[in-house]
Amino acid sequence: MCSRYVMEDRGKGAAGDRPGGGRSRRSRARRRAVIVGTGVAVSAAGATVARARYRDWGSTPDERDCRLPGDELIADPASFTTRAVTIKAPPAEVWKWLVQIGQDRGGWYSYEWLENLFGLNIHNARELRPEWQQLAPGDRVWAVPAGSKGRGDGYAFLVAQVQPGQALVLSQSPPEHPWDATWAFALADDGRGGCRLLARGRVARRPGFTGTLAWVGGELLDPVTMVMTRKMLLGIRARAEFAHDVRRRRSAGAAPDDATPAGSTPDDAAA
Repeated sequence: MCSRYVMEDRGKGAAGDRPGGGRSRRSRARRRAVIVGTGVAVSAAGATVARARYRDWGSTPDERDCRLPGDELIADPASFTTRAVTIKAPPAEVWKWLVQIGQDRGGWYSYEWLENLFGLNIHNARELRPEWQQLAPGDRVWAVPAGSKGRGDGYAFLVAQVQPGQALVLSQSPPEHPWDATWAFALADDGRGGCRLLARGRVARRPGFTGTLAWVGGELLDPVTMVMTRKMLLGIRARAEFAHDVRRRRSAGAAPDDATPAGSTPDDAAA
């Protein structure tokens, strides 16, 4: 009894005998909550701004709003992105590099070393190959080769549309893919001897909980997609501009020692 009383009395002294003791602790707790809440809000706002900035990397408002080939295949997308790059080469020359894409063709012109960490066996082309210059609707453009770990049957996009020199539209749909989506590449002359290369992704809206999960999964993966797509667009630009510059100098009568073979890239020249 006595020991209990002493303990209770001491407890009262610690919390209640000191004037304002309880109020002081509550005040500190509120300040901490405000600081944490403010930090979370600022972080969320920063992430939102960064996402808005990089989600449509390189594209202009007009390019994001304009219709591109393949848009009609998914009329009401749950999400879509438009990424773009300016290339100092005519659309016809850029097309030759674009049409070569594919794991078993010219690669994806992205982070080859990263892709191959997953056993994708991708080798980005540094030259134009005649056998890779044709694609037609219904063809498959492979991303993951058959026999890869976790994807024994491989993974490929289906060619939905081809407009030589202008546009290439790839599609995904169940059961091979977890969602209906399109990935379109469009070339537009910029009127200055070069062009704009746009890459647009559209994902269909799906009802129910499964659709929500698919959407969330796609949104979580989008930063990775952005990084790889950005590198791809820059890879195409580097190859097309270098090859165009070589041809231009050859046409101007540059000496053989001053030019590298047409279709080669800076990597070839440095090798």
